[in-house]
Amino acid sequence: MVVAAPKALTIEEYLKREDQAPEKSEFINGEIIPMAGASANHNRLTGKLYALLLFALEDHGYSVFMSDMRLWIAESGSYFYPDVMVIAEEPIFTDGKQMAVTNSCLIAAVLSASTEGFDKTQKFGFYRSIPELQEYLLIDQFIDQSRHFVEHYQKVGDRQWLLTEVVGENTEFQLGCLGITIKLSDLYKKVYLLQKNQ
Repeated sequence: MVVAAPKALTIEEYLKREDQAPEKSEFINGEIIPMAGASANHNRLTGKLYALLLFALEDHGYSVFMSDMRLWIAESGSYFYPDVMVIAEEPIFTDGKQMAVTNSCLIAAVLSASTEGFDKTQKFGFYRSIPELQEYLLIDQFIDQSRHFVEHYQKVGDRQWLLTEVVGENTEFQLGCLGITIKLSDLYKKVYLLQKNQ
């Protein structure tokens, strides 16, 4: 018996569905990717990074968005919901509703056990096609990796990215495209890390 492949959705069908759906989904080449619920740690780390960036940047011509703002990547025909995005100067929206942007210079993801591999490989591959993107952060929330651990990718040339592992409560990292420094002790304050299998 031949099983028919699921019908790919058009962009218009996805956007209509997303406007009506109770839960968010991402969109890759016609395929819907449901988003799982986030843990308390995920919310704390996302909120903390958003607050640190907003406080440092809001008076300097940047826009900072959290995970309700969609990111459109034209090259792959994809929509994603990054945990945190920063845009230099004016956001470029896809339409007048201002529900999706295209020109992030920084994207950050808080890693979940179910999405860690995808965030590090395929999703980062999609993000790298954004001309404005300069930095990508992967923030760990599990104690079996490290109590404080961030993977910081910086664009250093055409198709060249430098990875720096930031480890330990007393360390910090500089976001070169934004001109600010973030201390891991501030980012992880009041975050109670869990074993990955919990």
